Amino acid sequence: MVLHIKQARYIGTYVKTEQLPADGLPEIALVGRSNVGKSSLINRLANRRNLAKSSSTPGKTRTINYYLINESFYMVDLPGYGFAKVARTEKERWGKMIESYLRHRTQLCGVIQLLDIRHPPSENDLLMKDWLQKEGIPLLVVATKADKISRGARSKNLAVIRKNMNLDLEPLFFSAQTGAGRDELLEEIDMVLSGQDDGDLVT
Repeated sequence: MVLHIKQARYIGTYVKTEQLPADGLPEIALVGRSNVGKSSLINRLANRRNLAKSSSTPGKTRTINYYLINESFYMVDLPGYGFAKVARTEKERWGKMIESYLRHRTQLCGVIQLLDIRHPPSENDLLMKDWLQKEGIPLLVVATKADKISRGARSKNLAVIRKNMNLDLEPLFFSAQTGAGRDELLEEIDMVLSGQDDGDLVT
């Protein structure tokens, strides 16, 4: 069943996991390298142009951003990895914050890992995927920016991502520009929230 998003609102920006909402609602987290399109994906899913602020400057998102969907669950935008031109100490702080959230957040139902369909997975992409699976966190891999390449190249690049990431299933593709893949992704999110991890979700 396709999840219908009727309401979506920004809740807050946090720099420490102790500050996160304590209402116990389920959460779906987004991870991916900087500038992969996490904010654009949230906006397209919610059909809201400026719900999540996107930036052309990689690495600008340095906080955990919460968006309440249908007053029933959160989409959580985590800081991007890679690209960011910041001090090593700052990167380490982000890394610890992300790891603490992913490892200890009991409300976390699953993680959507975004990759740019135009490029093979980076070392950071592979490390993140392996870490999430080792931790037993339900994972869905989504290839963004599908409108940037032809349909023929799309199939070829999805196959490359599947092989390099050692996935059982081909990743979903998504375009924030055209909305391609939106219904399929919303259907998967609904499955995560309902706990129907039947093998199709965890790729």
